[in-house]
Amino acid sequence: MHRRQFLKCAGLFAATLGLPRMARAASAAKPNIIYILVDDMGYGDPGCFGQTTLKTPNLDAMAATGLRFTNHYAGSTVCAPSRCVLLTGLHTGHCTVRSNGNVKLRKEDITVAQVLKKAGYRTGCIGKWGVGRPGLDDPNEHGFDYFYGYVCMNHAHNCYPEWIVRNGKQVPLRNVLEETWKTRNVLPGAGVAAKKVDFVPHLCQKEVLQFIDRNRANPFFLYYALNIPHANNEGGAKGMEVPSYGQYADKDWPDSEKGFAAMITYIDGYVKAIFETLKETGLDKNTLVMFTSDNGPHQEGGHTMEYFNSNGSLRGMKRDLYDGGVRVPTIARWPGVIKPGQTTDHVSAFQDIMPTFAELAGAQCPTTDGISMAPTLLGKGVQKQHDHLFWEFYEGGGKQAVLKGQWKGIRLNTLRKPDGPIELYDISRDISEQRNLASEHPDIIASMARIMKEEHEDPSQ
Repeated sequence: MHRRQFLKCAGLFAATLGLPRMARAASAAKPNIIYILVDDMGYGDPGCFGQTTLKTPNLDAMAATGLRFTNHYAGSTVCAPSRCVLLTGLHTGHCTVRSNGNVKLRKEDITVAQVLKKAGYRTGCIGKWGVGRPGLDDPNEHGFDYFYGYVCMNHAHNCYPEWIVRNGKQVPLRNVLEETWKTRNVLPGAGVAAKKVDFVPHLCQKEVLQFIDRNRANPFFLYYALNIPHANNEGGAKGMEVPSYGQYADKDWPDSEKGFAAMITYIDGYVKAIFETLKETGLDKNTLVMFTSDNGPHQEGGHTMEYFNSNGSLRGMKRDLYDGGVRVPTIARWPGVIKPGQTTDHVSAFQDIMPTFAELAGAQCPTTDGISMAPTLLGKGVQKQHDHLFWEFYEGGGKQAVLKGQWKGIRLNTLRKPDGPIELYDISRDISEQRNLASEHPDIIASMARIMKEEHEDPSQ
C-alpha cells in the first residue's frame, strides 16, 4: 500500500474507533495546551534569540522561566503548508497542502485538534487559519470546537477587514474597505481599508483570554495563530499599519519599520496577558504554553528584513529553504514541569507537535512524520532523534532541502531540473550556509539525493 494511503487509512481507522488513552506523560491531570503561532517572525526578532533593537521583555521572561529551542524548524517557508504540517504531523513531501495555492485540508486529514478532542479536550483556534486560499473552509470540521478569526489566507492579510468569522459565520466589524476593491474579483476581505476601527489582532487577543477563562474547568487545547508581524498588504509602505507606533513613534525610522516594531511589541504584550490570565485562573501550573513562528522573516509592506537583522546569523528568509526561511524562534513554558532557563539544541520540527501533544494528553496518535518531544520538554526519558528532516517548496522554480545531522542539502529549480545539483553545508560550522561543500562530499550528496526522492510523494495519490 502506498505510504500516503496507509496514513489516511490509519487516521480514518483511529477516528472511527476512537483514540484509546495511553499512560499520561506528565501528571494525573491532563495539561492545558496553548500553542502560539505568529506569522513571519524571524529567528532573530525576539531578544532571547539575539535581537538588540526591538524589545521583547515578556518573551525573554518566558525563555528565562522555560525552555528555548535553538534548532526548531517550521513545516515550510510560507504560511499554508507550514500550518498543514503543524496540524497533520506530515511533512511537505506527504501532506495535503504544500503551497499557498488553492488547496485546503481534506476530510480524511486527521489534525492535532481531532486527536486531543478524542482525549477529552475542549479545542479552540483563534486567529489565522490560513491553510490555503479558497472560500470558507471550516476549522470546526477539522476538530476545533470554537473558531474565531480569518479562514482564507488572503483575508488574513488585512488587519482591518470588514468582517471576521466565528464558527462558520461572518461577524461584521466597523472597518470599511474602499469601493474600488469591493467591485473587483478578489477573495473575500482583501483590499485597502478606508475606515480603520477594529484591529483584528487585538480582537483575537480578547477572544483568547475569554477562551481560557470559560474553559478553566476542563482541559483545553488552544491554537492561537496570530496574523502579525505579517504585512497588512493594504498597499505600499502602509502595509505595516497599526493603531499606534507606541514606544517607537519618535524613532527616526521609516513608518513601515515603526509598524513592524509595534507588531512585535503587541505580540510580546499578548504573551504577558496570557500568562497573567493563567495565573489569575489558577491554571498556570497545569498549562504548557509554546511560542513559535510559521516561517522565517518577510520583506513585505515596506519592511526590510535587514533593518532589525530579523534572521540573525542565518541565511535567507521567507520563501527560502536555507535556515533563515525555516528555522524559527521557539520557546516552551510550563511552571513546575519545565525547568527554568533551559536551552536545547534538539533538532525538532512542526511535524513533532501532534505526537508531542498526544503523549502529554494521554492520547493515541496516528502515524505521522514526527517524533514526540515530550522527553525534552519534561527533562526525563530518552529523546528519540530524527534521522533527517525534509522540505519541498513549489515557488521560485521549486526547492527541496534535507537536514541530516550536521549536513544541510538544498536543491533549487526542482520543477525544471528534478535531479539537478545539490548544495551542501555543514551547519555545525557554517550556520550562515555560506560555504558549499558539495564537491568535497559526493557520498553525502548521493545520500541527500536518495532522501529527496524517497520522501516526495505525488500529492494526487
